[in-house]
Amino acid sequence: MTSPLTADRVAPLLRSSFGRTYRHCESCTSTQDQLLAGDPEGTIAVCEEQSAGRGRRGRLWQSPPGRALLVSVLLRPPQSRAAAELTLVAGAVTAVLIEEAIEAPVGIKWPNDVLIEGKKVAGILAEQRDQTLVLGLGVNVNQTADELPGGARLAPTSLRVATGREWDRAELLADLAYELEATYLNWLEDGLHAVAAALVDRDVLHGRQVRVDDVTGTACGIDPSGALLVETPAGTRSVVAGEVEVDW
Repeated sequence: MTSPLTADRVAPLLRSSFGRTYRHCESCTSTQDQLLAGDPEGTIAVCEEQSAGRGRRGRLWQSPPGRALLVSVLLRPPQSRAAAELTLVAGAVTAVLIEEAIEAPVGIKWPNDVLIEGKKVAGILAEQRDQTLVLGLGVNVNQTADELPGGARLAPTSLRVATGREWDRAELLADLAYELEATYLNWLEDGLHAVAAALVDRDVLHGRQVRVDDVTGTACGIDPSGALLVETPAGTRSVVAGEVEVDW
């Protein structure tokens, strides 16, 4: 296991208010379960290993101990803003951060997957809880190829597999907290315009044939509300949620 993400390692690296309240544990069911309703906005929970890590639609998120970034952040977006947009905000932040780190193109697959060369390196999960939203981010960092799970819906990868070297997870976490806070504040002011360029530039579905439940057509972008636009024979459909199947 690489060095644990304990507070004494992470706190000196933080440049944001996100993470000032910081909760680390060796093992937990999911970092999503470690945040409390009374925690300050921007509280971060991390762990080294999850026994029941989860993604969208109840899927498991699996990683050997100490290899991935397993992070949840507590947010309190106002009711006037569409909290579902935060999945795309976090996806854009994560994609840009990874792209700058590895100096290679990184894609976003609507609504919550971050890809390197078509393989999943990160995923986002937003869970609404009364007046709070818990935003979970899982990033494959130091797994070797044989440590990545098989049989996944999208073939997985990691920063280590993509670059051939190990990464300092504490530095990545500090950078992620900084960029996420800055972009979150911009989103509060400007909505998805805050990440529009990042989404357009990295949208791997654009121009591809997709199926989302009963909608089949050509993906043609993401609208200002965060919905996937699909051009069908009957016209453009706006898909707000669903499981995307892609003809790669």
